[in-house]
Order: sequence, then structure tokens, then C-alpha cells
Amino acid sequence: MTRLVEFPTDDGGTVLLEVADNAGGLVTRGGGQAGMFARAQQTFERALSNIRPAVQGVVDELLALPDKPDEVSVKFGLDLHAEAGAFIAAASTSSNFTVTLTWRRPKPAAQTPDDAD
Repeated sequence: MTRLVEFPTDDGGTVLLEVADNAGGLVTRGGGQAGMFARAQQTFERALSNIRPAVQGVVDELLALPDKPDEVSVKFGLDLHAEAGAFIAAASTSSNFTVTLTWRRPKPAAQTPDDAD
């Protein structure tokens, strides 16, 4: 079952998200569907700031490779929790990152017989 959680934003707005109904201690609103709508305990930006160190660490390590790639792509899932904020989603007991590294180096020019002189 899912519920809607309203996350306030730093600029005074709100973001409405559908989240898994596994959170307790929510401030609920509504009439007949009580418990289907909740207000988060922190701002959306604060919730997302919880994952910043992990994501930055992955990017920093990949960009520090000796043979630095031209492009780095990191994909991961996010779970949002009304009280805990955001965290990296796990498919099992460990978190999953899909990493793509791209190098765009020109191919070495083929040597011709004239180059051998």
C-alpha cells in the first residue's frame, strides 16, 4: 500500500510524493481516507541532503581513477520516507549503483610506409 506524503520545500512550496506505507509517526490529514495523506517531518531538500555524501563519494572516487573517463554516469534508486528522509534504495540487503564510464579518445593514426622513414 502507498500513501501520499507532502514534503515542504525550502522556498515555502511543497512537493507531493507517493511513498510506500511503511512509516509510522506521520502527521495525517484528510476525511474518509485518513492515513492516506501525510506531511513529512522535514523539507524535501533536507531529505535529499541525506544521500549527498554517498553520491558525492561515488562520483569523487570514479573521477579519481588514474585513467580518468570523459564521462561518468551513476544510476541509483531513491526511497523517500516521511520521517527518515531520502536514502539509497536497496534491492536486497545491499544498495545498488549502476555505473557507466565512457572514454572518447581518438584512435591512434594508422602508420603508413612513409611514416617509417
